[in-house]
Amino acid sequence: MAINKPKLVVIGNGMVGHHFIEQVCEMGLHQHFDVHVLGEEPRPAYDRVQLSKYFETNSAEPLMLTSAEDYLANGITLHLNARVTKIDTDNKAITTQTGTTLDYQQLVLATGSFPFVPPIKGNDRQQCLVYRTIEDLEAITAAAKHSKVGVVVGGGLLGLEAANALKQLGVKTHVVEFAPQLMPVQLNDKAGDLLCSKIEDLGVSVHTSKATTAIVDGESAMHRMTFNDETFLETDMIVFSAGIRPQDTLARESNIAIGERGGITINDYCLTSAEDIYAIGECALWQGRIFGLVAPGYQMARVAASHIAKSVNNSIPIAFTGADMSTKLKLLGVDVAAIGESRGFDNAQFVELSDNQQGIYKKLWLDESGQFLKGAVLIGDNADYNRLLDLYLSQDAIVGSAVDLMLADAEDEADLKSTSIVCSCHQVTKGDIVEAVQAGSHNLAEIKACTRAASGCGGCAPLVQKIIDQTLAAEGLDFNTGICEHFEHDRQSLYHICQVEGISDFKTLIETHGKSTQDHHYGCDICKPAAASIFASLQNEYVLNQDLAHVALQDTNDAYLGNLQKDGTYSVVPRIAGGEITPDKLIEIGKVAKEYDLYTKITGGQRIDLFGAKLSDLPVIWQKLIAAGFETGHAYGKSLRTVKSCVGSTWCRYGVQDSVSMAIDLENRYKGLRSPHKLKFGVSGCTRECAEAQSKDIGVIATDKGWNLYVAGNGGMRPRHAELFATDLTTEELYAYIDRILMFYVKTADKLQRTSTWFESLEGGLAYLQSVVIEDALNINQQLESQMQLIVERYQCEWKTSLEQPQFLARFNEFVNPEQQPETQTDNYQRLREQRFPIADLGKNVGAGNIAITQIDDESQTECKHVEEEEMA
Repeated sequence: MAINKPKLVVIGNGMVGHHFIEQVCEMGLHQHFDVHVLGEEPRPAYDRVQLSKYFETNSAEPLMLTSAEDYLANGITLHLNARVTKIDTDNKAITTQTGTTLDYQQLVLATGSFPFVPPIKGNDRQQCLVYRTIEDLEAITAAAKHSKVGVVVGGGLLGLEAANALKQLGVKTHVVEFAPQLMPVQLNDKAGDLLCSKIEDLGVSVHTSKATTAIVDGESAMHRMTFNDETFLETDMIVFSAGIRPQDTLARESNIAIGERGGITINDYCLTSAEDIYAIGECALWQGRIFGLVAPGYQMARVAASHIAKSVNNSIPIAFTGADMSTKLKLLGVDVAAIGESRGFDNAQFVELSDNQQGIYKKLWLDESGQFLKGAVLIGDNADYNRLLDLYLSQDAIVGSAVDLMLADAEDEADLKSTSIVCSCHQVTKGDIVEAVQAGSHNLAEIKACTRAASGCGGCAPLVQKIIDQTLAAEGLDFNTGICEHFEHDRQSLYHICQVEGISDFKTLIETHGKSTQDHHYGCDICKPAAASIFASLQNEYVLNQDLAHVALQDTNDAYLGNLQKDGTYSVVPRIAGGEITPDKLIEIGKVAKEYDLYTKITGGQRIDLFGAKLSDLPVIWQKLIAAGFETGHAYGKSLRTVKSCVGSTWCRYGVQDSVSMAIDLENRYKGLRSPHKLKFGVSGCTRECAEAQSKDIGVIATDKGWNLYVAGNGGMRPRHAELFATDLTTEELYAYIDRILMFYVKTADKLQRTSTWFESLEGGLAYLQSVVIEDALNINQQLESQMQLIVERYQCEWKTSLEQPQFLARFNEFVNPEQQPETQTDNYQRLREQRFPIADLGKNVGAGNIAITQIDDESQTECKHVEEEEMA
């Protein structure tokens, strides 16, 4: 019976304490010990890494890692709301705050850490909170209901997570950081600056180099935070997230050795100075270091469990030898990664890439010889992370140029060595995953269960899925082509499901056809925008519909009906069908541009883009443009952008058809179509092809007998010449064919798949598409045309609809009080002109956008830069 077994007691039921229990069960130690777990909180272990998910539902359920029933089923006694106040190391017993005592043979301290609150006068005022537990989140949610402005003190990982939480709660959010940059521990100055600009682009104000001296009563808000530079900031709520401190009070009061700056001292087997007492996780100090990530804590849990197992089965315990602190995450939607010596070191060589237009920064730190990767920092694009981490951990010599490491195709990220670590939280290698797949675990949920991969922070889940698919393909087995971990269906299947079953909202779709995952009901950044596109393609309802919850599915651009630019402003792009515009409309655009200080550019798509608009000015700008007869140009959506035209027979002596009228008619017919990716048309009035129709998704060229139709061209990053689909068509035939082609594309393409790659993936190619569209081989042409007609009839200018929605307009108020708005602005036109890069032809094309790549070595101190400019549209 359990009462006769020696007691194994664990103090702390956070992520690391729970992982220790998992190790105990896997090793069978719960058969030899009477295991007791004591947690201070009222609930079992939950995922602190994903705390911000709480604000999607105001529920702790998606965060839970276990339950009291799970512990009971394994014979483990879980004590909740049980704070331990004393450890009697002489008599091997502990005492809780209620006076309950419990003896132990082995004791594990997994007490974690507590949030550091700077010693600032007024830090205990009402609505001054911390970000650590579910109860903290409940308090933050309650405070946000009565707050217009919120401040997060701390610009590290946790601080930016807290800022994301406030933003999700609809509070105007500020981040105050003492250091001169964000994430000062992980990032260098350039990376920190770029991260800062990206976060400010999302509407979060960042204040660096700010030391708060006091928190006092405010005039326009509850609090006023005064800074050492004599400035101040007024706010209704404050969340302290300025770092953590090891929770070592219990050990300190029990005369267990503590480090000079805190932390319970442990050896390589996680043993403390007290007999049979271990410490793991953020409370533990190993060789003078506290590890503030979950992965090292998991490693300590495995080490402690293996050492305890030695007393049961004489096994050889593993030792703790330190941990890699590399990390990859999204902070407010921004990709951020740091590997190894991410801030560099003395005598290091480095390779640096700065893509100003795309908002990407990468820097690799190499050893003195330039042969070995010692660190890296990535902002804006994490696609290289797994490959670089593998190279860093293996310390294999770099083959070829280090520059190539930053420019390699991300498609091959699953091509790692068998020994490469894929899941750093649980130290799972690619070989472990492959072996599990070959043994019969064929989906992500099964791999999580048997290897633990992707069950920690979850950041490796996409790579794990790629390895699963790769292994199944190598074994000659069918593999899941689901759009994400929430759906086993690809986009094509989801489209048909929604069409056949009449599903028009995400909640119904994921509840009836989604997979059972921890965050089953909430979806992700992959499936939600894809579903939004499908609903729009089928129903053409207002994309920001509140009743159907469409607004929660949209990405940043669609959510604000404008393209977010690199400086945090937005573009305004009215539709100019076929490129035809009256002098009066030109004058109106000029008036708006002048009044709101906007940079204007005539694009290759024959329309006028206005850049530099403040978020708060978008509604009034569009109100003026709509009053002048304009409508949205859908530049923010995956939809028809432009129909380019030449002047055709109206003016040109070579024109054989009226290409301008045709372009206008085509643009007005298809302007409401949401599709898997953006669409561009071109109409040329003769074979001289001045509208470059053969590089467009849909190209039309006039002949003396009618119209030639071209399909699946692309002038983007993978240029592709369009295919001649049909010749000498009447206008009626042309419309019918385009209707069918576009709806067939919408029905069958993958998410974010251009017509060019969709066409290349069609089995049977051009002949097959012709048989479907011209010969009606699938007997679906009437359906395709009817679906397109529905889209046409339900067209609405989304900005005109939005201007009639008060709840939509509320999101554009950047300032709580009008008097807080800045009185002056930099001249946007001049500023944007000055930001443009000169074009330098210094070698091979290394990618799109304003890119500067620098490689510096100690011997030559040479610098090589390549810059290329791509059309903004």
